Amino acid sequence: RKCVKGCVFAPYFDSEQGTAHFAAVHKVFGASNASKLLLRVPAHKRLDAVVSLCYEALSRVRDPVYGCVGHIFTLQQQVVNLQAELAYVQARLSILQRLPSSAPLRQQSPTPTFHRFSSDLESSSNMPMHFDPRHSAVASFCSPLDDDEFEDGDLRTLAREFVSKYLSDVKRRPSSSP
Repeated sequence: RKCVKGCVFAPYFDSEQGTAHFAAVHKVFGASNASKLLLRVPAHKRLDAVVSLCYEALSRVRDPVYGCVGHIFTLQQQVVNLQAELAYVQARLSILQRLPSSAPLRQQSPTPTFHRFSSDLESSSNMPMHFDPRHSAVASFCSPLDDDEFEDGDLRTLAREFVSKYLSDVKRRPSSSP
């Protein structure tokens, strides 16, 4: 159906995606209910209300049981996983900082550093059971150091490279030289 003159939906549902979005809103909320809701919202906030209605409706069409709550659960799980990964990296960094700085990295025990410390961390931390540091984004950061790479044991350089590689969106404090 075409909008009549003065239709509350006309400014918000364009001809490209508007039809599909309106169909979802109509199916989930009903045109009458959506219209009543939009008329109660101040005109300057209606676009936000329409965006929310469309998001909720499209989510409900894709997932009739959970709707947008399923997406929220997924995001919450990602937060839990990232917090566990951060805790692991912080623990690993703490361990690396306690290593004697004068000892060359090549002369460490033959047991790979990552595996030796990961088992200690897994048993002593409160990481979720499904977090496996060997398959995380930090695996390359926590893996045994190559002989020719980081010969001077510069932990700050290693940390900066990790942050720039994996956490490019994070704002960093300026580093202070020791």
